[in-house]
Parts: sequence; structure tokens; C-alpha cells
Amino acid sequence: MFFPSRIRAGLILLAVLPLSGCLFRSRKVEPLANAAQLKTATQAELIDFINTQAAKIQSIQATVDIDTSVGGEKKGKVIDYQQIRGYVLARKPSMLRMIGLMPIVRNKAFDMVSDGKDFKLWIPPKNRFVVGRNDVETHNLKQPLENLRPQAIYEALLIPGIDPQNEIAVMRNETGTVTDAKGHPLPRAEYLLDVIRNTSQGWVLSRVIVFSRIDLQPHRQLVYDGKGNVVTNALYLDYRESNGVDFPWQVEISRPEEEYDITLTCVKLEVNPPLPDDKFLLQQPAGVEVVHLGNPETSAASRPRGNSPLIGHSH
Repeated sequence: MFFPSRIRAGLILLAVLPLSGCLFRSRKVEPLANAAQLKTATQAELIDFINTQAAKIQSIQATVDIDTSVGGEKKGKVIDYQQIRGYVLARKPSMLRMIGLMPIVRNKAFDMVSDGKDFKLWIPPKNRFVVGRNDVETHNLKQPLENLRPQAIYEALLIPGIDPQNEIAVMRNETGTVTDAKGHPLPRAEYLLDVIRNTSQGWVLSRVIVFSRIDLQPHRQLVYDGKGNVVTNALYLDYRESNGVDFPWQVEISRPEEEYDITLTCVKLEVNPPLPDDKFLLQQPAGVEVVHLGNPETSAASRPRGNSPLIGHSH
């Protein structure tokens, strides 16, 4: 998760021994980063970078490995599911298709499409077809991935530009340290771009885009709801050039409210391929159980229990 940095300041403490005189003890303080390695940018340059990248990327098509975990404090445990192979197609302004294959046999585990407003989810192993709206929330702790909304994945994959009509962005420069898995301190130097949006409730923090000062690439995006809660925490790793555009080959998407995490690791990636409308068509098969999310008659509590609808088996 993302935390504000702790600014290091102060002096090396002097240890004084009252009887035997003064003993000066020191310890080596690692620099936050080599100043020569850090890149600089202005607020206007960061905004222009985000908008330019958003304009350059109109579609993506990727073969991915999908790693998923669900659970947390609400569920009382975390379950990691077996990695599966999948495909992701995204096309602006809001089209997304995501297909997952069962391990080994590679039969279709799920097929999901969204036009930004509505989505459909076909789950062949359960003979279930789910339809709903991206803006209708469900909170099913027994089946957290049924809370999945394709729009959250779309917005994490394709970082939106900053709308000059309805948004302003303010830059912060932060340095400090973070700890690795073994508790060792690591230097951190980042630019943070706070994107503040004008809504019917007034100006609210919409997103925070975090740039590493090593490469000036966005390495994290935090998306907030109107109450100031983090709804999406996306991490971007392993940038590679594709069709003249730098794109992260690994995207970790965390949804803390619904308690699920999805990591998409690219095996193959195409930026700006032609994706006609028929690539985003998903017909309802005959004889399936149809679930309308948000409909009391087919609420989450009344549906059959089992493994997560998007993944095969947990470990």
C-alpha cells in the first residue's frame, strides 16, 4: 500500500561518557539517491507527459499471466489462486475484454466484456452469465471477485489524461525511505501529481499519480472515491517500448474495499492494434443461469457458493 514519506532530518547523536571523556559514535547514512541519477520535471511537464501518453495509446492487446488473491481484514484470511493464462483487449474510450483460461486444459474459465457503462461476465465452469452496471456496487465477502468491475481494470491499464475542463493537478516532490521485504531501508525519490476533480459535491481528490525520479515514468496510481477512500491502488512495473510507446509489462491492481488483487504480467503485448467492434461482443449462451447484479431477486447471497468465478483453484 502507499504511505506518505517520513522526512529524515536531524543530527548524528553524540554519545558522551561522563567519567572517561567523550566518545563520538557515528553511523553511515546512505544517500536517498545519487543526485546525478535523479531526473527533474516541472508540474506542467508531468501533466503534459500524462496527456501525451494518454493520447498516444488508443488500444492494447495482450497475452497475460493472471495472478489473483482475495481476502483481507473483512474476510479474515487471504487466498491466493493458481496462476492462469489470459487475454486482455482494451480500446478507447472505454471498451474492455478480458478472457481467462483454465490451468492445463486451457478451456475458457471466464469471458468478460465492458463498454464502460455495462458489463457481461460468462463463467462456463459454473454455467453462469452475469450482467450489471459498472457503477452498481456489490459487496459479497464470500465471493469477492463477483464485486469485480471491468472499468476498474480499464482505468488502471490505460491511465487517463488530465481533463483541463474539470480537473487540476498539483505536483509534490517527496523523498524518504521505504523498506524491502527483509526490512532493509531503500531510498525513494518521487514526484506526486495530485489530480483534483470538480464534482457536484465540489472539488475532490480524484487520483494521485506517482512518478519515479529515476525514469520519470508513472509507477503507481491511486484512485479515490468521493469520500477520500482509496478504491484502486495500481502499481506499474517493467516498462518496455512497444510501437513507439513505453508501456508497463506488469500491472498490479489492488481493490482494498472489495479485498481482491489482480496482477497482469504480459507475455505478449501490442500497442494500438486495430480492434473492431466484434472483438467486444459477448452473446449470452442458451440455457445458462443469468444473474443480474443489483437485482434483489438474484442477490449475491442467493447464488450458489464455490470457488471464485474468475479463477480455478486456490493454493
